Amino acid sequence: MRPLSRLVVCGTGLIGGSFALALKAGGQVADVVGIGRTRQSLQDALDLGIIDRIAVGWQDALEGTELVFLGVPVAQTASVLAAMAPHLSGPTLLTDGGSTKHDVVAAARAALGKEIWRMIPGHPIAGSEKSGPHAARADLYQARRVVLTPLAENRAEDIERIRALWRACGARVSELAVGEHDRALAAVSHLPHLLSYALVGELARRDDAERLFDLAAGGFRDFTRIAGSHPEMWRDICMANRDALLAELDAYGDELARLRAMIARGDAQGLFDAFAVARLARNAWIARDDAGRQT
Repeated sequence: MRPLSRLVVCGTGLIGGSFALALKAGGQVADVVGIGRTRQSLQDALDLGIIDRIAVGWQDALEGTELVFLGVPVAQTASVLAAMAPHLSGPTLLTDGGSTKHDVVAAARAALGKEIWRMIPGHPIAGSEKSGPHAARADLYQARRVVLTPLAENRAEDIERIRALWRACGARVSELAVGEHDRALAAVSHLPHLLSYALVGELARRDDAERLFDLAAGGFRDFTRIAGSHPEMWRDICMANRDALLAELDAYGDELARLRAMIARGDAQGLFDAFAVARLARNAWIARDDAGRQT
């Protein structure tokens, strides 16, 4: 695959910074330009070798650029695209790493109009509770899932270009329709983050919170790791995908009520059966996921 001559990364934190580092490590980009809202983050990215230059504005950033990667919180997508759009020209493509897609696509259509063909939406399902340039690493996407949600206006060769770049990062690439993506991620990503925040927040408000946290061990640490994620990003995701997330909350609430009823009536066998089904389902998923990462 021909390397990119220039990549622009808007948002040089964990997601965007790792994309740049992975492509650099694989020899797939010659020059990386950074742009964003926080000068210190951009300077950190430059010092860490994530980017090679800080752009002074979109006109400067886009000159000679083949690809722009949007690594910003999803609520910022509309304003970023609006600022960028007047300076787009030539064959420059756009893609993103947002966890929700219908809002990103709507923002792209509003900002780009007839040039919507440039935008190939994507979502790397990989990350960490850490954020910022110092959290970025070249191996973040190794054997991880990346979902593209192509639009009808996208050209087949442009989709393949983005797919190939993600593969060069070590990712497993698949495609979903926008709505299907957002419904699925509400269940397996957005809901778990919300539950993790909720548990930590509820315990933190108790009078004996410090004692409770002192007694917490591995299980609590594992379950609540993602409550250390960036609040702005997850606020934006919850707002952007609210309908699908509310449906998942309702379904989860029904399951909690079912388990509560079993405990209340002393139904030990019912609890055992419920736990056994969940254990089998999780073990089967882990086996499939591990097998997929090895292919």
